[in-house]
Amino acid sequence: MSGTPLPRIGAIDVPHGQRDTRTPGTPFATLGVTPTSVADASRVVDVIGAAFLHDPTWSWAFPDAGARRRWWQVCTEEALRYPWVLRTDGFEAVSVWIPPDSPEFSPEAEARVPALLTELVGTRATEVGELLQRFGDAHPRHTPHYYLSLLATADEHRGRGLGIALLRENLARIDQEGSPAYLESSNPANNPRYQALGFVPVASFEAPGGGPVVTGMWRPGA
Repeated sequence: MSGTPLPRIGAIDVPHGQRDTRTPGTPFATLGVTPTSVADASRVVDVIGAAFLHDPTWSWAFPDAGARRRWWQVCTEEALRYPWVLRTDGFEAVSVWIPPDSPEFSPEAEARVPALLTELVGTRATEVGELLQRFGDAHPRHTPHYYLSLLATADEHRGRGLGIALLRENLARIDQEGSPAYLESSNPANNPRYQALGFVPVASFEAPGGGPVVTGMWRPGA
């Protein structure tokens, strides 16, 4: 086997890395991809928290890593209302999706956000709330679509292409339905990776006060 394997639903093939001990001597390792259970939410949050530790946008919003983790916990728990929080066998990579025509937060969780922001960032709650509003304002509403809220690779598995491989698998599922997909790139360094998978920049906005730039990216349905 050579080159990048074609995406398969339910599994990804990734190059063996220095820390990978699966079937030594073969060029690729196969990892299963399954929905995450509520019981495993904290493992998903651990992966996300470490992966976004130095993300320019979310570091701006939540400078304290503990506060940032609390935010990811809320986002993940809300997304687990749907069967679209996906992960590889050993939580090497995770993705958090919101399916078409589904709210990211329940009405109850949405109502708690202002108080949560005050708890997490204190006097900066208004600024961070404005950033979240800009995310919402940029989000397309014209066509039902899958929304990639978060994509993360565990620190010890970075550099092997697992995150993009997982995203390719996820998009294969979405392509079966012919649905579009949308994501926000909170780190400009990742934009080319998403564009290589068919995402096109459709929106751009800054955090308040000339903060980091976020790019909204759209992928048409298959």
